[in-house]
Amino acid sequence: MTATATATATATRKRFDDEPYLDQCQATITAVSPEGVELDETVCYARSGGQAGDSGTLTLTDGRVLTLADTVYADDRQRILHVLSLADGDTPPQVGDRVTVAIDWPRRHRLMRLHTCLHLLGALVPAPVTGCSISADSARIDFDLPESTLEKAELTERLNALINRGLDVTVTGITPEELAAQPDLVRTVGAAPPTGTAKIRIVDIPGVDRQPCGGTHVRNTGEIGAVTIAKIEKKSRTNRRVVVNFA
Repeated sequence: MTATATATATATRKRFDDEPYLDQCQATITAVSPEGVELDETVCYARSGGQAGDSGTLTLTDGRVLTLADTVYADDRQRILHVLSLADGDTPPQVGDRVTVAIDWPRRHRLMRLHTCLHLLGALVPAPVTGCSISADSARIDFDLPESTLEKAELTERLNALINRGLDVTVTGITPEELAAQPDLVRTVGAAPPTGTAKIRIVDIPGVDRQPCGGTHVRNTGEIGAVTIAKIEKKSRTNRRVVVNFA
């Protein structure tokens, strides 16, 4: 993408926060740069919190379909950049164009299932979380665990039993002040709650897990499906990595 054009910079409306199952929406292009296309609103989750960004398409009113290779945040964390993969001869879209932005839904749904799965896995391992990564086919979570007693077969069995309980997954919101009064809600070491926001998203799986999280999740744990613990690795003296795949 070589063209550069901008309108007044405004925060992108993140439709995925409240409607994670919405797979497309209409939007207006507000900026075009070598880094990506900005829209006034989007269904595309921007890469963050370990979860991969969405891919998909932008369809223009003239019928042209452009490939969306990735979705990332701009430096201010308020605007979302839709990274296009333009073929030779493709003309970049222009500021003011109306488009339909659509996600690769099967890929997104796998990300949602695995992200929710990591919440369950974190609940089964009583140790602080030091990081995670979620792709469409595999996910991993790192624990601050100097001495590991984790065993793949046992952890796989316990994880699938939790999935099969069919627990509802809900998203609510609390204020930064309420979160500050409940520091135990933050499981990830070194993670800081977002600043400049009146509400912080809380993902709640009753009786199992409740913590701040900006990712996308399924409505019920049964939607995750069968999984398997692929490996448990010692990454450092105090770090154990657990990798989970779909069975």
